Amino acid sequence: MDDQTRTELEAAAFRALMHHLMVKRPDVQNIDLMNLGGFCRNCLSRWYQEAANARGIDMSKDEAREIVYGMPYADWVAQTQTGADAAKQAAFQKAFAENVGKKD
Repeated sequence: MDDQTRTELEAAAFRALMHHLMVKRPDVQNIDLMNLGGFCRNCLSRWYQEAANARGIDMSKDEAREIVYGMPYADWVAQTQTGADAAKQAAFQKAFAENVGKKD
């Protein structure tokens, strides 16, 4: 597979993931994603921002989050985010500790 095709397929998969999280499963909380997968929407937005910045595109954290969330972050939080119980918070602390310092 050539590099251009690979890039196009990766971009299509990323767009499908964003659609899934925005449209089909906006109810899935970031803490659940973090606990199960070690990443969340905020991670995706940070990676997006870092990729843009690495290419000389000035992008703020808020701009990247709006791309990933499909709306301003504060609006998403107000509309979608729910509280996390003690068990989810404990699982998050464990998942976060396991992922800190790991390089991709």
